[in-house]
Amino acid sequence: MKIAIVGASGAVGQEFLKILETRPIQIDELLLFGSERSAGSTYKFRGKDITVKLLQHNDDFKGVDFALTSAGGGTSKEYWQTITKHGTIMIDNSSAFRMEEDVPLVVPEVNAADARNAPRGIIANPNCTTIQMVVALQVLERLSHIRRVHVSTYQSASGAGAQGMAELVEQNRELVEGQEPTVRKFAYQLAYNVIPHIDVFADDDYTKEELKMFNETRKIMHSDIRVSATCVRVPVMRAHSESVWVETERPISPEEAREAFARAEGVVLCDNPAEQKYPMPLFVAGNDPVYVGRIRKDLANDNGLTFWCVSDQIRKGAALNAVQILESLIQ
Repeated sequence: MKIAIVGASGAVGQEFLKILETRPIQIDELLLFGSERSAGSTYKFRGKDITVKLLQHNDDFKGVDFALTSAGGGTSKEYWQTITKHGTIMIDNSSAFRMEEDVPLVVPEVNAADARNAPRGIIANPNCTTIQMVVALQVLERLSHIRRVHVSTYQSASGAGAQGMAELVEQNRELVEGQEPTVRKFAYQLAYNVIPHIDVFADDDYTKEELKMFNETRKIMHSDIRVSATCVRVPVMRAHSESVWVETERPISPEEAREAFARAEGVVLCDNPAEQKYPMPLFVAGNDPVYVGRIRKDLANDNGLTFWCVSDQIRKGAALNAVQILESLIQ
């Protein structure tokens, strides 16, 4: 088994390394690729030092079985033919190919079988907010078809990568020291603030992040489900949270939902309000599952249910989901 990581020095690339280190995947050779800035860097993997190679249009991917790519949409679009031309399956973490008809968009707990039909040799990893939401939604979909979803997200700095996390740390330090906070990665100061704006605005005043949740959910779940989202950046370092309202064809009681979530693959039920137990980024960061709690009837809709879910954006929302796709293909 020969595997490559493209974008090895980034936040997701580093998480690929951590996850692969602990998974029971036999890897005979691991290749790391990056930009001119990261080429030459060395990382340790399973006791060996591996040097990052410069990503180029050559035959470096010949003999590679799978490539985990997380170097941005522009890089993915430029290099996908170079990566796949010798038969490598490219599992791509960018938004470059997600909505293309001949590229499967996969969350293994929901539609693992879709990954087996990848005519271009590309499998797309969905957006982080979509991934954690559909893992939870699929549990309810098995009980009754979901018609509509309203969701508000509370997205951590990690969603903007290593630079976003570094900027939040820098801003907190500057404010404590009485300095003007540095603003580069986000539209405004994130420390001590929330920003109701992630990605660029479309003509209908929804952001691309919000529209991804509508379009990607329908593709992954093979459903006519309608999703209306408001995506918000919050001053949390890592792990995204979502408040979700669901309308189903028949009423689902909170008790029935709790039982289903408790049995579900990839989900941890954390729902005991009497003891103040509910998911929070503080305790979820660094963990694999999607945590679900605050399950209750929707007071505004007889067929409605509402819940709160939290998941680590860099793990399940990015690197882990890609590795799980890889594992499903190997199996």
